[in-house]
Amino acid sequence: MPNTKNPAPLPLRDFRIDDPFWSRYMDLVRDTVIPYQWEALNDRIPDAEPSFAIRNFRIAAGLEEGEYGGRVFQDSDVAKWLEAVGYSLAVRPDPALEATADAMIELIGQAQHPDGYLNTYFTLKEPGRRWTNLCDCHELYCAGHMIEAAVAYYEGTGKRKLLDILCRYADYIATVFGPGEGQLRGYDGHEEIELALVRLYGATGETKYLDLARFFVEERGQEPNFLLEEFRSGRHTDPFRPTHPLARGNLEYFQAHKPVTEQEDATGHAVRAMYLYSAMADLARETGDEGMLRACRRLWDSTVKRRMYVTGGIGSARDGEAFTLDWDLPNDTVYAESCASVGLSMFAHRMLRLDPDARYADVLERALYTTVLGAMALDGKHFFYVNPLEVWPAASDRNPGRRHVKPERQAWFGCACCPPNVARLLASLGRYAASAGGDTVRVHLYVGGQMDVRLDKGTARLHIGGGYPWTEEVRIRVETSDVPSFRLALRIPGWCRRWSARLNGEPVSGSLDKGYLCIERDWRVGDEVALSLAMPVEMLQAHPQVRADAGKVALQRGPLVYCLEEADNGANLSALSIPGDAVFRYTFDDDLPGGAGTIRFTGRRLREADWADTLYRPAEGCGDTDAAAIRAVPYFLWGNRGRGEMTVWIRCDA
Repeated sequence: MPNTKNPAPLPLRDFRIDDPFWSRYMDLVRDTVIPYQWEALNDRIPDAEPSFAIRNFRIAAGLEEGEYGGRVFQDSDVAKWLEAVGYSLAVRPDPALEATADAMIELIGQAQHPDGYLNTYFTLKEPGRRWTNLCDCHELYCAGHMIEAAVAYYEGTGKRKLLDILCRYADYIATVFGPGEGQLRGYDGHEEIELALVRLYGATGETKYLDLARFFVEERGQEPNFLLEEFRSGRHTDPFRPTHPLARGNLEYFQAHKPVTEQEDATGHAVRAMYLYSAMADLARETGDEGMLRACRRLWDSTVKRRMYVTGGIGSARDGEAFTLDWDLPNDTVYAESCASVGLSMFAHRMLRLDPDARYADVLERALYTTVLGAMALDGKHFFYVNPLEVWPAASDRNPGRRHVKPERQAWFGCACCPPNVARLLASLGRYAASAGGDTVRVHLYVGGQMDVRLDKGTARLHIGGGYPWTEEVRIRVETSDVPSFRLALRIPGWCRRWSARLNGEPVSGSLDKGYLCIERDWRVGDEVALSLAMPVEMLQAHPQVRADAGKVALQRGPLVYCLEEADNGANLSALSIPGDAVFRYTFDDDLPGGAGTIRFTGRRLREADWADTLYRPAEGCGDTDAAAIRAVPYFLWGNRGRGEMTVWIRCDA
């Protein structure tokens, strides 16, 4: 029976996005990103780092000769590409793309071992050494991404071939791992298999996959510690052993320092953490495990209340791509891997399914509109791995501590986990935007388009319109309905302090439930709710413990965080400041790539002309400034106009 409290995401084919903001990204992913990434996977992008991914499968399938190339997890890039293809085909059929994907799936089947095993690294590079280095070699991680691809492709096309291949693999994995005699009581160093198995359970109804997911989650952090014993056993050779996290006893890096239900803080590698927490939320929802639910809430609060950037980026340290400690959020040496914000979006989405509270959708929106979108250039062919909040290109070039901070997006990466991760999230946007079930339709993200909602007593077609996020009004219209009555729950974003709603032009009465305006009535075709969400430009402050942001503010309007770029404001952005009583002018500027809402104001710039050769001097003249006309642009757009400085946080003259 549908869960009336926690409606399920809409099937992608039931949400047809038609939106002034999002449609260009949907078209970009379908028409440019997916074909471009296919070329990259086939090593056909000039001047880009080779992938080797398709070639590895061809060698493993016996279709050509050669040696394995790339990282141990190279298979996962193919899997994420196929997952994005599955989502894209669910929204718009494309026979040519489907034929390409089917050929890839045929190749994957040819590379599979008779017992179901599927991993080109161990097939080609280390045959006979399966499951000997779970800490570092990502076998189960790759399996998880392949499973997610199989589910997405099955749901998008109805074709079972890849699903059957991965069911065989999952069945084999279940014979290797578990609490039984002769089985490995282990788990992967990089979480992913856990959430994938829950998705496989959802697609097949086979509880054995849910049970295996629960085993992997609950075994993590138990004593004796599997990862530590594996590392100390010498069963595998790690060329980086002296600097390995486990050489320092750092189990937190793998979220394996305690059983998951005892963990208090978001810790370790940020992407791994998000994948684990997503699986935990799935298990809490599917099993009703209260201890798991409490742990999810603790870890959520640790992540978003003390360890998340204003951009929705997470994982502040380059060393380990990891969380560090509360309030440690440097802007210029930040890591904030793109995959981590994708993972945060996944965690937020799952928490929203567990508990329909708008605070989860608020974080989902922040990560999606800021870091996830910013990770990809508007040409769909260049990407950020690291997402900084402050960039000084000369320092990125010459300071070893900042070389990971790129002032320009890259064509591809040797470790190319982020581009296909961004693609699969954007291609599946409809799953995140709304949900339906029982007698309730919930709108989490104001993505324009037409959605068919299936409720217990019938179906309804709703249309979402407006100019969000540039304009303040969202309109929801009932186009068809055979449902006697239903409840429409519309999110009031946490950033919105003044809002109003009208039904067919008249003020609407409704109740607020966990940040959602709930309107329950007998709906008629043509009924329209107009929701007005005030979007004044606001200056945000960070908690006083966030030392990097002391005395600074960030600009936000609606769901968008803004930044300053050298292209608009000249070099040395650190010399600029904003008065505490600044008057902001919001305009939509067509001169920006694709057009965008910008914020203009008069600030101040420190005067440099009279410093000459002086490096330090008495502070009497520290207030020497000139007026400066400043323009701020949405963070997701930065870096699309060439190489230059960028900053999110601006000094504030109170």
